[in-house]
Amino acid sequence: MHLAVAARTDVGRIRKGNEDTLHASANSYRGLFIVADGMGGHAAGEVASEMSVEVVSRGLAELNALDSGDAQSRVGDALRDANRAVYERTRTERDKLGMGSTVSALLLSDTRFIVGHVGDSRIYLVREGRMEQLTRDHSLVQEQVDAGLITAEQARRHPQSNVITRCIGMADEIEPDVFDGEARVGDAFLLASDGLTGMVEDKRIEQLLMSRATPARIVDALIAEANNNGGNDNITAVVVRVLAAESTGTDREVTPIPPAPAHG
Repeated sequence: MHLAVAARTDVGRIRKGNEDTLHASANSYRGLFIVADGMGGHAAGEVASEMSVEVVSRGLAELNALDSGDAQSRVGDALRDANRAVYERTRTERDKLGMGSTVSALLLSDTRFIVGHVGDSRIYLVREGRMEQLTRDHSLVQEQVDAGLITAEQARRHPQSNVITRCIGMADEIEPDVFDGEARVGDAFLLASDGLTGMVEDKRIEQLLMSRATPARIVDALIAEANNNGGNDNITAVVVRVLAAESTGTDREVTPIPPAPAHG
């Protein structure tokens, strides 16, 4: 398996602290990539996203065979474990009441991917000149889009665009979205918090992901555009390309990323 990876998180232009957390790691069987966007006062959002990434990454550390019969259930269990850990902390620490986090996780081999998702951080796939949003936002405006009440473009500028309907820590039990698909050489994946997707339009994201630039340059460009457009929130981006085994040069290297927590 050969992956080219870059990941970075940035505080943005408005916020004083960064409540996003990311994880990027790989072994000879698969890569594991996670973006979490925390929420809650008194730095509780940072705590929630760090806890979520720690629990999920630990729970999936030994999952290498993505085509095994229990692979998807293990991803779901890891997200449920994170939910219980965060929820229990909100019950035992008064200053953590109401904290929560999104989690979007991608397990990727050269033939398969598995996605686990709660909240409105997103995972996109670019394949054969077309970008697809793999995850569906668990948000109030997405429900209105689905019901035909507003358009996707109106949802981007809706005053309640940041209201999510499902997140880690919201309740004692939660049902994550978990699904798998075929991975192909040439695929490019983006994991992003809404500080990116809310500030950079999909057409521009697609243009950058389809470019021949390295993942590191794409990540830097995405974060720069989000900041140039206002930088209203923390911004996190992870870009992963699936490469052919015969690829040579630095494109074959996985960019060294420290384990979570990783903050800008």
